[in-house]
Amino acid sequence: MTAFNYKHLHYFWMVAKEGGVARAAERLHVTAQSISGQLRVLEEAVGARVLRRAGRGVELTETGRMVFEHADRMFSAGEALAEALQARPGAQQAVFRVGVSNLLGRSMAYSMLAPALSIASPPKLVCREGRLADLLADLALHRIDMVLSDRPMDANVSVRAFNHQLIDCGIAVLGAPALAQRLRGVFPKCLDHAPWLLHAEGSAVRPRLDRWFEAHGLRPRIVAEFEDTALLKAFAQEGTGVFSAPALVAPDICRALGVETLGTTEEVREQVFAISVERRLSHPAVLAISEAARQTPYGVRRPAAS
Repeated sequence: MTAFNYKHLHYFWMVAKEGGVARAAERLHVTAQSISGQLRVLEEAVGARVLRRAGRGVELTETGRMVFEHADRMFSAGEALAEALQARPGAQQAVFRVGVSNLLGRSMAYSMLAPALSIASPPKLVCREGRLADLLADLALHRIDMVLSDRPMDANVSVRAFNHQLIDCGIAVLGAPALAQRLRGVFPKCLDHAPWLLHAEGSAVRPRLDRWFEAHGLRPRIVAEFEDTALLKAFAQEGTGVFSAPALVAPDICRALGVETLGTTEEVREQVFAISVERRLSHPAVLAISEAARQTPYGVRRPAAS
């Protein structure tokens, strides 16, 4: 390779991470024309195209993927060094960036993340809520350090990351006091024809609930479905319907919303996964989260990365 230098490689790496020349130019505080020129020089040195247009952005070619993997190791190591230097006594506060799946309840997310703020020299926590697929893309580009999700990452997702199961618990069925009083009876038969507020079909718990309804001959009256758990709880507070919540955080939800527990079951499982680029967890904040989860009655004692 001739005329190859790290400036060309760094510009390419940033374009690949940001998904476009314009966004990379904004991050690097240079013009888009300057980056485009550097990319042309890099492709001449490599002897092949490394990027191609994809909609409004760009995507990696096969050669580009190989170049990116090497560049990513190099520049990620540089970022890790910068973070380590920030973590020194007297240095600026470290930052812990977490993606939270929009289908994971916020009570559960808080329960999982709170231990990260209790370690020595706690980091500044930056949370982003969104779709799991979008969060995994950010994880692959090292924009976030960890993803919290109600489901593991699928094996067919082209992201090099690992699932670390934190929680495995049953569910509680909750409802506003007036509604709970009307539905008193033998659980779960008392829920037949009850009004339900359900998680959207994309959530991990929804098909498990559907199978549970069928197994017990329950015919729920589905009032509404939600992707936003906060909105679901707002409807529940008004007595619009009953809803399910992980047993781990059900007492906290009852106190916060003023709702009551109609019953619990171990037949429907709620799970929480930490998805990380680390096969063996080493980030201090992630280790604190994992250890705290294991200490709960529902913690997975030896979470295996998959």
